[in-house]
Amino acid sequence: MSAISLYAHTASADLSAKVAASLALLQQAVAEFQPLTQASSLGVEDMVITELLHQAGVLQAPSLSVFVLDTGKLHAETLALIGQIEARYGKTLDIYRPDAAAAQAFVAANGEDAMYKSIELRKACCDIRKMVPLAQALEGKKAWITGLRREQSNARAEVPDVDRSGERAKVNPLANWTLGDVWRFIELHGVPYNPLHDQFFPSIGCAPCTRAVTLGEDFRSGRWWWEQESAKECGLHVDHGEEAAPASSIIPIRPVNA
Repeated sequence: MSAISLYAHTASADLSAKVAASLALLQQAVAEFQPLTQASSLGVEDMVITELLHQAGVLQAPSLSVFVLDTGKLHAETLALIGQIEARYGKTLDIYRPDAAAAQAFVAANGEDAMYKSIELRKACCDIRKMVPLAQALEGKKAWITGLRREQSNARAEVPDVDRSGERAKVNPLANWTLGDVWRFIELHGVPYNPLHDQFFPSIGCAPCTRAVTLGEDFRSGRWWWEQESAKECGLHVDHGEEAAPASSIIPIRPVNA
């Protein structure tokens, strides 16, 4: 059963109004925040946002970029979407990777399975592979666009449309969308998506830290499933941890196989 057939029929009756509001929000964000960037995990929400930016007529704006954090641990199915996005929209994505020496040193000291040994080691891995590259990706940006939705978890239940509380604003155009809304939009517009979503992966991160879920489980229960619920974030969207992450000397590089 595909994710579309499973979820799209549960879309809100007012989805068209939500789409219109999201388009207006993105147009406002591009006008207000320059430069601005979309942080794309290549998950279904972020695929919707890239399509919304296209429909809003702002995806090609010189002040807007779209970036991906290639952690070195992503599924092949996830990485394949980079080329699909670039072909569909004619938009070159910025790809950021962790410092190779730092990642290799961490593995040498702690093992490939370090993330399972303790929360501290898992978060240290996230720091090397996500937080440091994120700091570089956000450097100089006035705001960033994310796929956060209030429905995703208790920790995200109060996500505003625009969060201005940090050093840079965070724009959340899908904040009040449901999972059904997301998948109905995908269906209506033929937006490409990760085939792992059809295998019951509603939230997809690094391969070692992502599993399929069963019906009835929380959307994010497949992420860091061995940890307590209160600890299950990598830092990208908690207490503006991205503001504190040290910038590195990493520069954007193109994937070898887009």
